[in-house]
Amino acid sequence: MLELARQLGTSGLSQAIQSTLWLTPLLQAIHILMIGIVFISVLMVVLRILGRYRADEPFTAIWLRFAPWMWWALAVMAATGLVLIIGEPLREASALSFWLKMALILVGVLSVLGLRRAAAGFTGTSMPFGTRLAATVVLVVWIAIIYLGRSIAYDAEIWGSWSLGVYA
Repeated sequence: MLELARQLGTSGLSQAIQSTLWLTPLLQAIHILMIGIVFISVLMVVLRILGRYRADEPFTAIWLRFAPWMWWALAVMAATGLVLIIGEPLREASALSFWLKMALILVGVLSVLGLRRAAAGFTGTSMPFGTRLAATVVLVVWIAIIYLGRSIAYDAEIWGSWSLGVYA
């Protein structure tokens, strides 16, 4: 994987991204804004499941209100993330935080879809305990994703000997 990252880092596209000084900060800002939109969308869905937001509305109404925001933000986040990876492939490939974040994004997306399925059809605050517990766990997963995204820059300092190596 590191060899592939090294090769990608020397590609013309990667060099162009690296040499355009304003591109990386702009993409990072958009990427961070998108994770904020995803997190708030997930938070609103979770709060509805917990009966803390719009308990008078059916779950489906809340889902239909926030899911489009979440899906669009995830798509933009994936696009900006891909360009950021191409710009610094060795940094990403050697960061344990990056790989954990990617795994948790998959878990987070699948979990949100599972929550939708589990909560569909419920009204009021009658959600089963298991669904409410799962919603809380999903929220913790998205908080961990945010933390891990920020941790990529400090991977060796955070993980120490567990880090996949310092990029050079």
